[in-house]
Amino acid sequence: MSEKTSDTKNTPGAESTSLRVDKWLWHARFFKTRTLAAKQVSEGKIRVNSTKISKPARMIAAGDVLTFPKDDHVRVIKVLGFGTRRGPAPEAQALYEDLDPPKPREKREDQNNFPPVPRYEGKGRPTKKDRRNMPLSGGSLLD
Repeated sequence: MSEKTSDTKNTPGAESTSLRVDKWLWHARFFKTRTLAAKQVSEGKIRVNSTKISKPARMIAAGDVLTFPKDDHVRVIKVLGFGTRRGPAPEAQALYEDLDPPKPREKREDQNNFPPVPRYEGKGRPTKKDRRNMPLSGGSLLD
C-alpha cells in the first residue's frame, strides 16, 4: 500500500505558505508586469522586514512587511496572504494591508494653471467666429 503525499506545489488552487516577492508584487497589482517587479527587486529598491533584498526569487511569507518606492511616495505594505492568480483589483487588495496609505494628492499652484487661450488680436490662430467677423479684404490684416 502506498501513501500519497500532499504536494501543494502541484495542486491547483492550493494555498501556499510562501511566494516569490516579484510574483507577489505582480499578483497584488503594484507593478504592471512581473518583469518590472523583478527589476525593482534587482535594483535593491525593495525591503522585506527592513532588510534590502536584491534577488527576485526571495520568498516572502504572510506577516512580512514590504517597503518600496511607488510613483512619488514610499509604500509600506504588510503581506496578509497569497493569491493563486493575478485577478481583479478587489481580489488583489485582499492580499495586503496598507500600513502607510498614500496621502491624497495636493493640487500644486503651477499645476493646471494654464494661461487663458488668446483671442484673435493679431496673434495666434483666429477662431471660427473671428474669421466670420474679419473684413473680406485680406490685405488689411497684413498691413
